[in-house]
Amino acid sequence: MPIYCYRAKEREKSCEYCRQGFEIFEKKRAVLKYCPRCGNEVVKVYAPFSVGFSRSGFDQKAKEKGFHKLKRVDKGKYEKIY
Repeated sequence: MPIYCYRAKEREKSCEYCRQGFEIFEKKRAVLKYCPRCGNEVVKVYAPFSVGFSRSGFDQKAKEKGFHKLKRVDKGKYEKIY
């Protein structure tokens, strides 16, 4: 079941629940339009996903799979880290 994140569209008129943002498990892909607690309008927020291991572990796995990591050193110039 997918998890959808929402927050208040207008923070001044919202309750504490939708002002801070909330997550909802939904079986269908319907977009929630109003806060379930106060009824004010909400917007969908895209949340970052969890990889499941530490950042250094991620870098190591990416390096093993043949990916490259670049670091920006100047405008339009990059340096290869691995």
